[in-house]
Amino acid sequence: MRKFAVLSLFAMLFATEFAYGIVICTTVNGQIICVESYAGDFDPNNPDANGLSNENDGIVGGNPYGAATYQNFVTTGSVAVAGLSTNNLSQLTPTALYWEIRSGVSEGNGGTLLASGSATGNNFLQTPTGRSGFGYTEYTDVGLASVNLTAGTYWEAVVPVCTTCAGRSFNSNTFGLNQVGTNIPNQQFFNSSFFGANFTNANNEGVFQAFSSGVWTEVPEPSSMIMLGTGLLAAAGVVRRRLF
Repeated sequence: MRKFAVLSLFAMLFATEFAYGIVICTTVNGQIICVESYAGDFDPNNPDANGLSNENDGIVGGNPYGAATYQNFVTTGSVAVAGLSTNNLSQLTPTALYWEIRSGVSEGNGGTLLASGSATGNNFLQTPTGRSGFGYTEYTDVGLASVNLTAGTYWEAVVPVCTTCAGRSFNSNTFGLNQVGTNIPNQQFFNSSFFGANFTNANNEGVFQAFSSGVWTEVPEPSSMIMLGTGLLAAAGVVRRRLF
């Protein structure tokens, strides 16, 4: 009964967080993962709203991707990464997600590839965010990954894969709305042999302070879940009062 109560609490939390547009936790292939770092939401009303090619499809293809955006995130201690995500303005229905984590990335330098992999089958999901821009619907593409990191600065890429799709996908940019955790603005990178780019600062392609990408960790222990749930439900009550 105790386990059921905890899961029921998180079911309520998921509904509450989706209602206010901030996804704190989600479930992929039966595994509950929660946001550790998130650069922020796409704001279609911002005059610099944009997206940058992030795809492996029938139009922009390659090995292991046609084009990838790299968003940095900063960890202050040890982190067991359980999932990675990007928000994409997309026409694709991916069959997989290709992901990487790197360190030491700089202009023209891909740094060190620490881990990479593919999330396939039930190990990834695509859900609409409720936002759109430039005639594209925005989706969150999140896949399971397993990487242990120490304190430091890292870069992640999460590329939707649909090699038979005749569509496009663009990683949404963000200016920090609903940001979680820490990242270094204006130190994001774009890599694409298709477009002739070699880990160039994304700002060379436009205004890309940050990309709407995230890092997820495994769900806390049950006692921590209850404490987290109590705090989030209280916060939701405050938000409700202010809105209505």
